[in-house]
Amino acid sequence: MTEKILILDFGSQYTQLIARAVREANVYCEIIPYHKKVEIDPSLKGIILSGSPFSVNDPNAPEVDVQALHQQLPVLGVCYGAQLTAKQFGGQVAKSNKREYGRALMHKQTDDVLLKDVMDQSQVWMSHSDSVLQMPDGFNVLATTDSIPFAAFKKNGAANANPLYCVQFHPEVYHSVEGKKIIKNFLVNICGCQQSWTPAHFITDTVNALKKQIGNRKVIMAMSGGVDSTVAATLIHRAIGNNLYGIFVDNGVLRKNEFEQVLDIYKTIGLNVKGVNAKQMFYDQLAGKTDPEAKRKTIGRLFIEVFQQEAKSFEGVELLGQGTIYPDVIESVSVHGPSVTIKSHHNVGGLPDIMHLELVEPLRFLFKDEVRRVGAELGIPADLLNRHPFPGPGLAIRILGEITPEKVQLLQEADHRYVQGLKEHKLYDQVWQAGAILLPVKSVGVMGDERTYEFTVALRAVTSVDGMTADWAHLPYEFLAHISTDIINNVRGINRVVYDISSKPPATIEWE
Repeated sequence: MTEKILILDFGSQYTQLIARAVREANVYCEIIPYHKKVEIDPSLKGIILSGSPFSVNDPNAPEVDVQALHQQLPVLGVCYGAQLTAKQFGGQVAKSNKREYGRALMHKQTDDVLLKDVMDQSQVWMSHSDSVLQMPDGFNVLATTDSIPFAAFKKNGAANANPLYCVQFHPEVYHSVEGKKIIKNFLVNICGCQQSWTPAHFITDTVNALKKQIGNRKVIMAMSGGVDSTVAATLIHRAIGNNLYGIFVDNGVLRKNEFEQVLDIYKTIGLNVKGVNAKQMFYDQLAGKTDPEAKRKTIGRLFIEVFQQEAKSFEGVELLGQGTIYPDVIESVSVHGPSVTIKSHHNVGGLPDIMHLELVEPLRFLFKDEVRRVGAELGIPADLLNRHPFPGPGLAIRILGEITPEKVQLLQEADHRYVQGLKEHKLYDQVWQAGAILLPVKSVGVMGDERTYEFTVALRAVTSVDGMTADWAHLPYEFLAHISTDIINNVRGINRVVYDISSKPPATIEWE
């Protein structure tokens, strides 16, 4: 049985980072909303209480019974979790004189196991407006900072009692320099985790689970050429072989030569995938549409129609495979309910309901970086695993305004030269995502002795960890100059290239 840690989410923006830190220590964990009942079973080794945007003194502050949890398992309270613990055990928590936000130096007061091998004066990251002003009886201070007398503390107890630890900083964020060491100490030295959750272990467990779930039934799956669907399909194929039927639809807004190249990769790795050329149908339905959401919905609707039609050629299919990953799952069961829709989701949203098929989602508990590690263990080519994210509506949302086959061809060529240039100059792996955007703007140019009146292309490249926030990539001027010249000289119809230097937020990674 896989050992696990449970993270109770009180709505912190950093909760996923706690999970990532636990997983990086090769320990499996799950995030659940604080109000969901905790199921105690032999695999559960400990509980982490997350931060929160709330104050523990708010009338509607989220709460759990920390004492009841602590009686059954080791507990680590982080920021809000620490303050909630202090308050419930009789301590005093109140607003600080000033909001404590940013870097601080932690002064160790003891060599407790939680801080084993952590330096004195180690940098930690604060983000809270409340502070523990008075420690509960029976607790010991483990560390302070210049502004906080109780930066880390623990409950004293009998030798056989479950440990209860609290930190008022965020060990999970990048700016807490030795934070992951603190989390690992909790996992290994306090909870006794064996650190056995590896990609190979995940593959073995998942393939066995898929065999049990699927049996002799058939699975159909929409393939996109992306990392998630490819890794998910490979796992399902390991379990049931050619009882998995993949469908890869060319919607007319893929990257240059992508349809043929992806089908070749699928063939190489042994997947049973049918390619469907539906370009003209998509172009016909997109004609005249300029609103981004209308374009997204048109592409989503048509995809479902094409997929359903193709699915009829496979008899007796009962299950639908999907490459759903953990951030999608977490958002759908978040503390405050699903997030406000910023733009319609580009995954195959409506398929399960419309087709009345049982879902098979082998990646639903993995983060993106973990999906790539599993893919590498499965032997999937690095070129596919390390591809930048690409939106479901494809180039349709990188062509501002109406979609035409001519505009698609223009953008495909410009985007291809840009991406190939990044690869040739060893810059591709340094950015999270890159692409070209065709603007609905024409400007005057001069080529030879002739005036031109042609389109403008914007180049976009961002650095990011998870796509939630992103900074524009500081690509070398020499490279940008080279790409600009290459595109203008070789892509007839484009006479101006600009570079987008907006970060997310406030801008999004895509333009539509």
